[in-house]
Amino acid sequence: MSENNDQKFVYDFTEGNRDLKDLLGGKGANLAEMTNLGLPVPPGFTITTEACKVYLESGSEPAELRDEVSAHLDALERKMGKKLGQADDPLLVSVRSGAKFSMPGMMDTVLNIGLSDESVVGLARQADNERFAWDSYRRLIQMFGKTVLDVDGELFEDALDEVKAAKKVVSDTELDAADLQEVVRRFKEIVRTGTGRDFPQDPREQMDLAIEAVFNSWNTDRAKLYRRQERIPHDLGTAVNVCSMVFGNLGPDSGTGVAFTRDPASGHQGVYGDYLQNAQGEDVVAGIRNTVPLADLESIDKTSYDRLMHIMETLETHYKDLCDIEFTIERGQLWMLQTRVGKRTAGAAFRIATQLVDQGLIDEAEALQRVTGAQLAQLMFPKFDEGAKVEQIGRGIAASPGAAVGKAVFDSYTAVKWSRSGEKVILIRRETNPDDLDGMIAAEGILTSRGGKTSHAAVVARGMGKTCVCGAEELEVDTKRRRMTTSGGQVVEEGDVVSIDGSTGKVYLGEVPVVPSPVVEYFEGRMHAGADDADELVAAVHRIMAYADRVRRLRVRANADNAEDASRARRFGAQGIGLCRTEHMFLGERRQYVERLILADTDAEREDALKALLPLQKQDFVELFEAMDGLPVTVRLLDPPLHEFLPDITELSVRVALAESRKEPHENDLRLLQAVHRLHEQNPMLGLRGVRLGLVIPGLFTMQVRAIAEAAAQRIDAKGDPRAEIMIPLVGTVQELEIVREEAEQVIEEVRAQTGVDLRLALGTMIELPRAAVTAGQIAEAAEFFSFGTNDLTQTVWGFSRDDVEASFFTAYLEKGIFGVSPFETIDKDGVGALVRSAVEAGRATRPDIKLGVCGEHGGDPESVHFFHEVGLDYVSCSPFRIPVARLEAGRAAAGSKGSDSR
Repeated sequence: MSENNDQKFVYDFTEGNRDLKDLLGGKGANLAEMTNLGLPVPPGFTITTEACKVYLESGSEPAELRDEVSAHLDALERKMGKKLGQADDPLLVSVRSGAKFSMPGMMDTVLNIGLSDESVVGLARQADNERFAWDSYRRLIQMFGKTVLDVDGELFEDALDEVKAAKKVVSDTELDAADLQEVVRRFKEIVRTGTGRDFPQDPREQMDLAIEAVFNSWNTDRAKLYRRQERIPHDLGTAVNVCSMVFGNLGPDSGTGVAFTRDPASGHQGVYGDYLQNAQGEDVVAGIRNTVPLADLESIDKTSYDRLMHIMETLETHYKDLCDIEFTIERGQLWMLQTRVGKRTAGAAFRIATQLVDQGLIDEAEALQRVTGAQLAQLMFPKFDEGAKVEQIGRGIAASPGAAVGKAVFDSYTAVKWSRSGEKVILIRRETNPDDLDGMIAAEGILTSRGGKTSHAAVVARGMGKTCVCGAEELEVDTKRRRMTTSGGQVVEEGDVVSIDGSTGKVYLGEVPVVPSPVVEYFEGRMHAGADDADELVAAVHRIMAYADRVRRLRVRANADNAEDASRARRFGAQGIGLCRTEHMFLGERRQYVERLILADTDAEREDALKALLPLQKQDFVELFEAMDGLPVTVRLLDPPLHEFLPDITELSVRVALAESRKEPHENDLRLLQAVHRLHEQNPMLGLRGVRLGLVIPGLFTMQVRAIAEAAAQRIDAKGDPRAEIMIPLVGTVQELEIVREEAEQVIEEVRAQTGVDLRLALGTMIELPRAAVTAGQIAEAAEFFSFGTNDLTQTVWGFSRDDVEASFFTAYLEKGIFGVSPFETIDKDGVGALVRSAVEAGRATRPDIKLGVCGEHGGDPESVHFFHEVGLDYVSCSPFRIPVARLEAGRAAAGSKGSDSR
């Protein structure tokens, strides 16, 4: 790549646009777009993601890069009228990362590059502000030392705290120029001790090393973890933005802030954001100093406030979406440092999408693309019971909604450790930083005593859908002593249970009970969108769901085994049952009948056991067909190994041994134990189960088929409309299916003759073995429908036993990047998906009218639904709770959306 002389690795801000995110990263593309719009953007240039890829692949920068950077730096210096690091009037620049997808705080940034022992004096003279110059220099050494030279960041924090303590002040802003010179001296000594070299004084060396550090930050552990969490590809690389510095730390007429064109937590329009006087941008997002609301800027600097409001309106109209903006005010001059389509909570996403439709900025199809099934799932989580008796111990800023309960932990390591042990935890910090990502992922929610809606904790939590409360100032967090103290002196120790409400910002001691989400109540039919008391969120969900249902091609069925689940699924919008697992009907009190079947020594005993089961099965199906009247119900014949219906071998052995020692009767237990030993298999999931049971246990499948047929006939007599489909599991060859089909058709004909009811029952199979997928063309000759059992298909394609491997080595596979996500969670398109695709094509080639669906867990996974739409399935089937998610994603798939670039 680097040998291509036509390759351009550096673009001026005036050369790009927002459509070049792949090349310039999100930050660079949007800086270029704002420049094109004539907005006040400090001049600069962007090094492309392609340059980063070359560096990461070869270990060195492209040969042409240094010359291109030099040419653009020369142009920038001419434009600004000064040189980088010039002694008497230095040009200073920032070096910032900027990948295609926003990764807040995950990669490196260095500000104030160009300052040195010499140029800091010139900067002080030019700015007529000695304190500002030394403050900027200490920031450069601190950021450069930590991100570029890999010096422990806490060493700088401790040194700064020591100087503040000696001066007896609390805030950085209370330090004067002399104090900051002492900070610089200490910081330089920390660098010398930690690296064996002095802090670099050559400004170009500073810039080159910072650029290299940004490239390297793409592959830090925290960046890789964030990409896995957000499903961002690992091969994109990051761009690097070199931008001339503007200064918010020049005094009270300067400052820095972050603004949103709408509230990212609720979606409501208004003035949302944070502002911090006499500060640089990192102070805001780091949460080190508590900000003031953006609205306060109007009284601080009305001219800049009015200009900012106008720019925000311009950007939202231009991008047609919520915009997240970073800005700096330098002595009354407003500068735009970044904009992007802002991360938002799930509720805000739905509200904003419908608001933008009403404002005529987007149409319904685009609104559907602006929301996701994952966001809808978040909205279906429970919330705190407002009527519960609670003990409120604090309140902060509602940064990311939800109701989270867990044990208090005060560091990321403990959060991960306790979570892996099955504990639910709340991560409590003064403020979070990128190193806390592990703990944030593991925690149920995040609570900080500092920072606002634009702090690291808030932005990352919103992106992950985690409950978050920030800036709870009345709570004193002591991470070293692992405790939190309330304003009233109450102490919360590590391990104490706390509850946080990300919708109100309230913090409670103890566990607060939760109640169903209003969105779930809407799907259940207990809340009607459009009614006077309907929540606007429910109304927004209703509108988008209605459009998704109108445009989707995939139908959505439910996995349900009883009438109660079927009724709930129907309320949630299910268009039938895609999987009824009949084995669940054999549990509980009915287990004794299965035991009789297994223990039968003669044909007569076996037939008696089956006759006892028949009416029970029939009544189950009658209730199921009634609940799903007029909709298809796919009934899977018995699938699991028979030993699953028998007592545990250890428990049974103990019972037999005790009975023998006490000389008590135990003949039945002894027969059961013998049966358990007889049925024992080394690998039962690949043993006597599925269609094999129907072939070797006479009467088992025919009993089930008879129960289905008689139930359907009874419902037809009752003027019902049953639409039963009989599914034979674990077929590997067409001959198996043909034998079972022939027996089933004979039973159906007998019931038809006995009842006088014209029965039409479809017969099909599950495709859950690789051989079945490969020979689907042959199997389709005997099958009227296929249902892909992607759980078993994934196990057999990968050679994984799901129950074992997820606990043993999946974590390592995810950490090493072998999996981006578990193949049991999202379908493996290249392996399992390829078999599904070929089976679809072969099945339709043999039987053009064959009905095709999927009933594994993937049927409710958002990304997998898009794949099933693409390969041409007719329906997906999933658990009742996931039906709305599947409906939404089926609509998004039909609208051609693969997900928003804003992630």
